[in-house]
Amino acid sequence: MTIGDKVRLLRGKEEGIVTRFLPGDVVEIEIEEGFKIPVQRRELAVVSPEEAIRFRPGPAALEPQRRQPMAEIIANKGLYLAFVPLNDREVAQHVINNTDWDVPFTLTAGTEPHLRGLAAGVLKPRTAQKIQDLAMKDFENWGAFTFQALFSRGAFLTQRPPLEKRLRFRMSSFFKSKQKAPVLGKDAHLYQLDGEEEAPRTVVEQLVEKRFEPTPVPAPSPAAVVPKPTPTVDLHAEQLSPDVLKLNPAEILELQLKTFETQLENAIAHGLPDITFIHGVGHHTLRNELHRRLGKHPQVKFFEDAQKEKFGFGATKVVLN
Repeated sequence: MTIGDKVRLLRGKEEGIVTRFLPGDVVEIEIEEGFKIPVQRRELAVVSPEEAIRFRPGPAALEPQRRQPMAEIIANKGLYLAFVPLNDREVAQHVINNTDWDVPFTLTAGTEPHLRGLAAGVLKPRTAQKIQDLAMKDFENWGAFTFQALFSRGAFLTQRPPLEKRLRFRMSSFFKSKQKAPVLGKDAHLYQLDGEEEAPRTVVEQLVEKRFEPTPVPAPSPAAVVPKPTPTVDLHAEQLSPDVLKLNPAEILELQLKTFETQLENAIAHGLPDITFIHGVGHHTLRNELHRRLGKHPQVKFFEDAQKEKFGFGATKVVLN
């Protein structure tokens, strides 16, 4: 039993079309006037196409029905793409129309502008058309399949909105989709083309498709390039800012410490063996803070006063791991 099958209630005279499957082994069927009712699967029997022919009533039996016409029940859902295993190496691709509509369709492979036409024509109600044989070893190269269709019945060409469905398969889910294909009556990897949630599935398909596209490697931004520091960094305020006279002592200390942190990390990033910071003597405020931070830094092997004959007591040499 699949979506689009015509079924009969075992404990009643009602007939209807399967529209969807609900939890708890419950089937939703559409009966006369478009009403939908839930029924336990065990209370239903599928009506085969041959039954209507073999048990068609005579003219006399049809007379009351002419006087009391009943609404026609139409199977609106039931378009599938099926892959029937031929052996362990190949599958046959089919399109299936298990609805009561004539379906003019096209099926293409690939993506624009490199589309390849696979088939086009009109699928009659309750029919299938074989498209091609596909090798499983080429699964990753199947690409995307795009199915486009119109719906017509009798003299009316487009009584329903056109359908467009795009599918691209993943190996992990492909082998979990095997079930009995309607019309064909064979086990197949089956994908419904006209399900209830068309728009959300289209978004998901687009996201899945992007996973198969190569991810471009962005060029490194100039802002991301770490500048190589000089072996000696002068932290005197007048060397760091032309507006030093406009800064108060707290702002000057913040600028010096920020420069120290940046230059130290840049030296580590470039693998320098050591770096020297000139901080001056003063009240030892800056020197003490530098030493406190250096003592806790995991990449600092040790630090010491720099050459006194060159810098006096106003510089610290930092040896890095």
